[in-house]
Formats: sequence, structure tokens, C-alpha cells
Amino acid sequence: MERGSSKHGTRLDEEMKQEVRGNVQGIAGSRVEDWKTPEPAGEDQPEVTRVPDVDERNDLSRFGRYIGLSSMPGDREALRQGAETLGAPDDVLDDLDRLPDGVVFHTVTEIWAALGRGSAERSPR
Repeated sequence: MERGSSKHGTRLDEEMKQEVRGNVQGIAGSRVEDWKTPEPAGEDQPEVTRVPDVDERNDLSRFGRYIGLSSMPGDREALRQGAETLGAPDDVLDDLDRLPDGVVFHTVTEIWAALGRGSAERSPR
């Protein structure tokens, strides 16, 4: 078996690089086969929604992501500072501002209940 160099010449390498450039860089007008292009939705297909229906558990989970464990137990100000540190969105910060002043919260579900969105006990699945 002969073991020679399998490299192409410079000119052939450049030609090959140009042939696949559109596929690698995603440039419009590349040589895409018809079967690879996505088809638009048909008239008989349902509308696509960007945000699926979200249930209460997902809301609580999303809210809890921005309540830092280092903030608890804590009052409204401590919880807000922790949420700001974690990059909480405005709606979460607004909810924290609505909490009663002087009350110390120990869990996210206590905070959730104080906002009037559920009980302080977690429901079993």
C-alpha cells in the first residue's frame, strides 16, 4: 500500500472552499437543494403561537428563579436586592415591591402566597 500525501494543491483547496462557503457561513444564494428548504404552513394547519399556555406551577417556578437563597429568610428589601443581582425582569421586581413591609419570608411559596397567587403550601403532583 502506497502512503503518499493526500493533500490537494492550493488552487484545488481554494475551489473546494468556495464551493461549500454558502453552507458553512449560511450565506443566501448558496446551492441548497430544494428538499432542504422549509415549506410554509398550509391553510389547513393551525396557527403557530409563540408562547404556549403556561400554568401556575410554571409561573411560580419562573418567579422562584430570581429569588436567591442567600436572600432568605428576608424581607421585601433583601428579596429585591437578591432579585436585582440575579437579573430579574421588571414584572418580578414589581411583584417584590408589592410585598408587605416588615414581613420576613422564609420560602418562595410564602412570597407567592403573600402576592395572592396561591397557598403557602406546595400542592403534591
